[in-house]
This record gives sequence, structure tokens and C-alpha cells, in this order.
Amino acid sequence: MKYVNTHEAKSQLSKLIAAVRDGEEVVICQAGKPVARLMAFDGEQRVPQFGIWEGKVKFAPDWDSPETNAEIARMFEESVIEPERK
Repeated sequence: MKYVNTHEAKSQLSKLIAAVRDGEEVVICQAGKPVARLMAFDGEQRVPQFGIWEGKVKFAPDWDSPETNAEIARMFEESVIEPERK
């Protein structure tokens, strides 16, 4: 794995792409911290597959009952978003 700063990435992009083609992974850093990864594109476009979870997810019979909805609403109302200031 090769680490480069943004200036080097800008000025040597062609060389970095060649390194990636050869199987190397390049990490681009800014202020010494990794911010992006340059890696080979596999060429595969992933198409969403609708219905992939059909028959695999089971809902409880009362999943949308008024009682369940009231319980969920109560949990939201009682949740603490910010700690109390003292």
C-alpha cells in the first residue's frame, strides 16, 4: 500500500493509476491523515435486486398494532437527545 499526499497525487496521477493497475493500492493523505483510497475498478455494475429478502424476514403478528405504535412513540418521547445541563 502506498501513501501519498494530495500534492503528489495531483502531480503524479498517471503514475498512481499505473501502480493501481499493477495491483497496488494507493491512499491519499491530507495533513498526514488518510482521506481517500485509489484502487482498481472491478468493472462490475451492481444492479439492485428487489425482493432479495422475500420470505426471509418475519414480522410479529402485532408489529403494526396501536399498542406497538404507542410503545414506540413513548420510547421516542422518553429518549434523551441531549444530557440535562446542570
